[in-house]
Amino acid sequence: MPTEVTPVPRARAADELKQAALEQFATVGFAGTSLQHIADAAGYAKSSVLYHYGSKEALLEAAIEPAVEGFEDVLEVFLAGRGSGRRRELVDRVVDLLLEHREAVHVFLTQGQSLAELPVIARANVAVRRLASAVCEERESVDDQVRFGIAIGGAAFLLTAGRNFADESTLPSDDEMRDALRRIIAEILTPARTPSN
Repeated sequence: MPTEVTPVPRARAADELKQAALEQFATVGFAGTSLQHIADAAGYAKSSVLYHYGSKEALLEAAIEPAVEGFEDVLEVFLAGRGSGRRRELVDRVVDLLLEHREAVHVFLTQGQSLAELPVIARANVAVRRLASAVCEERESVDDQVRFGIAIGGAAFLLTAGRNFADESTLPSDDEMRDALRRIIAEILTPARTPSN
């Protein structure tokens, strides 16, 4: 009896290819990832990758564009905001963005310099630099720059590459991770008070 093969809808294939690409880009890097690796990881032929995206660069752009837009939105809300709760809201939104787009943020934070010639990465780099300047405000001391780098870069590492070093059975849920990241990033980004003389 012949079995009927149900074709995979195009939107689903495109999404599966994007997710496989993000995982490859985040774990082995953009340069170390081939279209064939992406196709194999997603369970498709290489021609499917080319059909949907045309090139590895186009696939990277499609895969990280939502995260870059999210980062830009977070930045604009922070810059437009006023009041004492502004920094807390920033931390909450950044943590949510990191959790939602963990692989994409990891890619543009860790590979931003080597891929800076790609327009979507250039945009991400600008957004990260603007966010760092806004968070550090006029105080932009070396300590403030280190705090920002550790907070954002450390969280991005923890949510992607850091998971490779953990036992699956002990990984916290996203809700537990969200609570811990919000608390710890807020602490890290709070400038240390120096005692008055």
